[in-house]
Amino acid sequence: MSSFFDEIARNNLKSLLLLVIFAAFFIGIVYLVVYLLGGGIFAFFVGALLVVLYAAFTYYSGDKVVLAVSRAKVADEKQYSNLYASVEGLSSAMQVKMPKVYLINDPNPNAFATGRRSKPSIAFTTGLVQMMDRDELEGVISHELSHIADNDILVMTIAIAFAGAIGLIAAYLRLSVFFGGFGGRGRNNEGPLLLIALAVGILAPLFALLTRLAISRRREYMADANGARVTRNPAELAGALKKIQAYEKNPRTAPVAHANEVTASLYFANPFKAGSLSGLFSTHPPIEERIKRLQAMY
Repeated sequence: MSSFFDEIARNNLKSLLLLVIFAAFFIGIVYLVVYLLGGGIFAFFVGALLVVLYAAFTYYSGDKVVLAVSRAKVADEKQYSNLYASVEGLSSAMQVKMPKVYLINDPNPNAFATGRRSKPSIAFTTGLVQMMDRDELEGVISHELSHIADNDILVMTIAIAFAGAIGLIAAYLRLSVFFGGFGGRGRNNEGPLLLIALAVGILAPLFALLTRLAISRRREYMADANGARVTRNPAELAGALKKIQAYEKNPRTAPVAHANEVTASLYFANPFKAGSLSGLFSTHPPIEERIKRLQAMY
């Protein structure tokens, strides 16, 4: 058994440590390129600045893109008055701004939060709203509001920015090794140094992907714990997950229609077909493990 607070603190620490490792790896790969090119400290700061600018753009504008890609429409407040009442009540309890409420016309039960803390949005599939009872729906809402309260959108934006930048740098390293693009110190140390550059160019994108996915899984565990803390009833959230698990096991069910690899980590549960991703390459922890942890909380 573990308390809500123990689970929250444990997953917050692990996700922050992963971010530190991510940042350190990024600094290392940028330094390697700067060393090979002989660009000096100026080139290092240019690389870091590009990541900051990319992360800022994604953080402040990404929600519009995500909602558009997901085909989310603003939910009618009169038709979905109970949904609005639950979101408003839990937002007040968690001391976060009332988010805009969207619906996605899709039978797959799922939801996601997006936007920054000062301008949040929550989108629910019609399948989720129809399938869940009020308590289970509030469990999902509290989970998504936790992502907003904990600034998970910012955390994942930073992780995605690091992963994207590392991928671009790795591609440049591979091309430079194969086509002799280094003009700095690499010319004088073509043996071991270029082998290191090639190894980093090949392995860095995989490391970046695995780290980003690990951070995503940790933030899901944390949102589960924080959501259960607010409702004081982990069984609500566990019940919602059990229904999603049963839905996924039906061989006739389809994944969320407009989800993609970029938006997948935002969803309450893996939006793809059950079993299509697992382990280290999954954006979400296994539903069985999430249910087990919720049932062990007090």
